[in-house]
Amino acid sequence: MFTPKYPPPDAAPTTPAPAPAADRTPAATTPAPIAPAPNRPIVQLTPGTALALVGGGTAVVLVVGAVLVSMLLAVAITATSVAVCAVVLRSLLNQERKH
Repeated sequence: MFTPKYPPPDAAPTTPAPAPAADRTPAATTPAPIAPAPNRPIVQLTPGTALALVGGGTAVVLVVGAVLVSMLLAVAITATSVAVCAVVLRSLLNQERKH
């Protein structure tokens, strides 16, 4: 049950076959053609687009911050209400024991 299971050995030969004897004359090499530059337009930031990017980033940071603060506030309110319930139950149980 706990012994390893090994896959069956491959049927391929372990040593590579020798390359066939070929004529060792150097072939004529041609230089690789130089690729033309891409025809994409260059993105230039104008003052208007930079201002829009800064405004968008600021809006994202404010929204994420507001969501995180509201979640933290929800956790704090829940913890406070649970603590108040625990104090009330404790006082009720202590009052029952005294009478």
